Amino acid sequence: MIILAGTPIGNLGDASARLIDTFKNASLVACEDTRSTAKLLGMLGVENRPKLVALHEHNEDELAKTIVEQARDSDVVLVSDAGMPGISDPGYPIVALAAKEGVTVTSVPGPSAVITALAISGLPTDRFTFDGFLPRKAGERETFLRSLANEPRTVVLFESPHRLARTLADMAAVWPADRRLAVCRELTKLYEEVKRGTAAELLPWAEEGVRGEIVIVVEGAAPAVVDAAGAQAMVAGLVAGGMRLKEAAAQVATETGMSKRDLYQGHLAS
Repeated sequence: MIILAGTPIGNLGDASARLIDTFKNASLVACEDTRSTAKLLGMLGVENRPKLVALHEHNEDELAKTIVEQARDSDVVLVSDAGMPGISDPGYPIVALAAKEGVTVTSVPGPSAVITALAISGLPTDRFTFDGFLPRKAGERETFLRSLANEPRTVVLFESPHRLARTLADMAAVWPADRRLAVCRELTKLYEEVKRGTAAELLPWAEEGVRGEIVIVVEGAAPAVVDAAGAQAMVAGLVAGGMRLKEAAAQVATETGMSKRDLYQGHLAS
């Protein structure tokens, strides 16, 4: 089988006993960086030294078939440098191929920057979406942020520390001034820090210079306040612009909190 193993995101003490046992019994570990994993094994006191195979974004598609075939006969442990593999880290192509080929995939659960940041953010946790790293180019980043303008769920994002100030400035420019954020830095590490406020309020702090791993948690947008007639007009406008009725009704329902079925049927009856 393929074993997805979660590794510490900062604090070595977060390594589970099950993770250590998995490493002790492993013969092959596919890892994002063999040097980082070798160092981790040493710090965890794992005397057994399995074969380490580098698996990163540049070769995972090429190695996926080989690793899946090996997993038919023996266990293959898959790890990233930190956190759960496959979450903005290598792993997805292998898991997808294994599922297609009928090879068992299991997990040794472990730390996740996404869930950790969400839990301590102080923002709603009942519904959320994870959108990975923001686009690097300014125009693409602005377009992406505008696409989240009406997202009602809490949004979790990754960002590079040297781009954080620019991203907060863009957020302040395209989102309502009162939309709340939590910027989580160096989670589980010695200098862990959580800054809460609006994008404009956090911008001066970010402009002073920030280091470390960054996770941004964003409050979901408030539903648009419109009456039934206004909502139907929104649906009609989207349909006139080429969107399928089903999709238009779903989008307006998300933005207004109204029933998708009622919006759909209302348009058909108009």
